[in-house]
Amino acid sequence: QVQLVESGGGSVQAGGSLRLSCAASGTTVMSVGWFRQTPGKEREGVARIWRWIGSTVYADSVKGRFTISQDNAQNTVYLQMDSLKPEDTAMYYCAASHAATGLGSKLYMYWGQGTQVTVSS
Repeated sequence: QVQLVESGGGSVQAGGSLRLSCAASGTTVMSVGWFRQTPGKEREGVARIWRWIGSTVYADSVKGRFTISQDNAQNTVYLQMDSLKPEDTAMYYCAASHAATGLGSKLYMYWGQGTQVTVSS
């Protein structure tokens, strides 16, 4: 089993910052990604990290503003979000896969419950 618990969401003004955390437990996974979902829109892959080598990739919409990182000792993955914009408002989910996947959500087998991020102008 793999369990994921997100935290760190909240409400922030445009230009502000938030750091999301994803605490993982259970069997080892290879890929951990952050996704976001807004009602009426398709789920978007935001960033992902390959746990064993730390390789990262980002969606164009967040490149240069968001940073995904990991703390192996705590088995936690973070998403540092800077220069937030109102269009970043969404429910953010942490997901994990045993495979070396990218930003496609269908290949992620485990999902957290999500944490809401709201950015006001």
